[in-house]
Amino acid sequence: MKIKELTTISDNEMRQLIATWESSVTATHQFLSPKEIADIKQYVSQAFRGVQHLIVALENDRIKALMGINDTKLEMLFVAASERGKGIGSQLLQYGMTQYHIDELAVNEQNPNARGFYEHMGFKVVSRSPLDDQGNPYPILKMKRG
Repeated sequence: MKIKELTTISDNEMRQLIATWESSVTATHQFLSPKEIADIKQYVSQAFRGVQHLIVALENDRIKALMGINDTKLEMLFVAASERGKGIGSQLLQYGMTQYHIDELAVNEQNPNARGFYEHMGFKVVSRSPLDDQGNPYPILKMKRG
């Protein structure tokens, strides 16, 4: 597995990023309907371009997972459904904590596996919001390391 930062995003890379995102969200965000996922998908490329650091895990030049970081905050971490449980998310997050000093993140409360993963990686819940950043009724847990 190779980890690298994308400083520019080619059309092919964007297609792979979106496919990885959609595969991950479909597998882990059961609280979202297919329509909601499709609605969110319209803004995903903008989100990828909007982070300071977009890091990918590659195997045979194929994107298997990705994370986005602003300052020391993990903004997103998505692992393709076919790659879940193989340690790729842990490798990416550990890389981010080491190289970019990630010490905070937010996770959907309705995604208990993600919360458990982040707790296992050393993060603790410090606050809860009943709404997500778009004002939707998807509770968000703010987590910090330590």
